[in-house]
Amino acid sequence: MTTALLLLPDFSLILLGAAIRRWMHLGDHFWTGVEKLVYFILFPAMLINALTRTRLDLAAAIPLLATSFAAIAAGMLLGLVPKPFSRMPALTYASMYQCAFRFNSYIGLAIASMLFGTAGVATMGIVLGSAVPVVNLVAVWMLARHGQLGLWREILRNPLIWATAIGFALNAAGFVPPTPVQVFLGRLADASIALGLLAVGAALRLEGTTGVRFFSGWLIAVKLLVLPLIAAAVGTLLGLGGLYFQIVVLFAALPTASSAYILAMRMGGDGKSVAWLISASTLVSMLTLTLWASWVV
Repeated sequence: MTTALLLLPDFSLILLGAAIRRWMHLGDHFWTGVEKLVYFILFPAMLINALTRTRLDLAAAIPLLATSFAAIAAGMLLGLVPKPFSRMPALTYASMYQCAFRFNSYIGLAIASMLFGTAGVATMGIVLGSAVPVVNLVAVWMLARHGQLGLWREILRNPLIWATAIGFALNAAGFVPPTPVQVFLGRLADASIALGLLAVGAALRLEGTTGVRFFSGWLIAVKLLVLPLIAAAVGTLLGLGGLYFQIVVLFAALPTASSAYILAMRMGGDGKSVAWLISASTLVSMLTLTLWASWVV
């Protein structure tokens, strides 16, 4: 119950974002601007701030990343299971397939911050920064092999990857920012959580889709229930414990990223089905993430 109450403010912000978009009519351009601000400025500042203020256990980071990649790989494999039995168009399948292993960084960082503070953000940042290139490569490969050049350009320009690399390098060098810089980064980090979760809520789309219900249910079950179990099993096998174990289980339990919709639309995929699936997994995760958090915390 205590953990549920801790997560309630974050999930309330998601629902508030959905309500604001529905009733205030601020327009798509407003929410696009909010997402860009969070993605390119606020979240990178949050990651750098956390990574420079937290002592990292480099020896434990290897099994941490091994566990997170094991969960991602399981999602990729399990997402292929229904393919021989599916009658949906190949491009629709490829569009939805990415939802089996992609993750919402906004929610991950928000929950890590709420439950574990800067140490949690730093740990989650290491996992996210390492996993983003891998999941993007596979998602684009499934949608269109010829899209890889554009993908590499996106990866090189990804601010979460750069922020993780910069923060990790500063941490390894033992650099501690001056107090004014820490306060500046801290203010940006504080703003990132609220705006990021409002943007998640504003992106919810609940319009129904046809012909993809079974596949959607399978992907949601895989992403929100099976992958955290696999992460817990692999983490235990590799000797993970404490904060690293907690973070990797919660990482595996994150709902699908809203960027999956953007990628599907850019590459001519089935954006409507992906948007519905992202929204459904986000709403269901309000329950499942609370349960997983209650278990690991």
